[in-house]
Amino acid sequence: MQKNLSKITFVLGGAASGKSIFAESLCVNSGLTRIYLATSLIWDDEMRAKMEAHKIQRGVDWQTIEEPRDIAKALLAAPASSVVLVDCLTMWLNNIMMDDDSPDSWRAPWAQVETVLADCAAHIVFVSNEVGQGIVPENALSRRFRNAQGKLNQAVAARADTVVNVIAGLPQILKGAL
Repeated sequence: MQKNLSKITFVLGGAASGKSIFAESLCVNSGLTRIYLATSLIWDDEMRAKMEAHKIQRGVDWQTIEEPRDIAKALLAAPASSVVLVDCLTMWLNNIMMDDDSPDSWRAPWAQVETVLADCAAHIVFVSNEVGQGIVPENALSRRFRNAQGKLNQAVAARADTVVNVIAGLPQILKGAL
């Protein structure tokens, strides 16, 4: 059964909040061809095991594209009959800031994504962590990352048609409708 899905949906929440499972369910319920745009780099065995568990959870009905930085290019190539799940913008931002940890290093790559959004034929579901509700990090790089993530999340939320915050597996609609 195909359900309506906003052109751009933004799902955010804390770590292990259920945001990815919720975002996946939106994609499955859309009835569209599913593309999973993986932004994580695999640094160690723990990360590798987590990524494999996610693949098993999603099942075989997903095309997976691994793209840790150039998500604009991947979005532009997606067909109109698809939904692209970008999971997640937090890892994407991490990758960008590991290359250049200046506070605004994410702005130019995000501007490329925003430019592509106007021409992207597919529906898009972005997933991101809400990292600003915890303690203030003790080191400068972590504080720059937290601040950049907050600004990126605000930019995505402003651009999205629907914004959902997931807490303890429970979705709360902040903007738009499902």
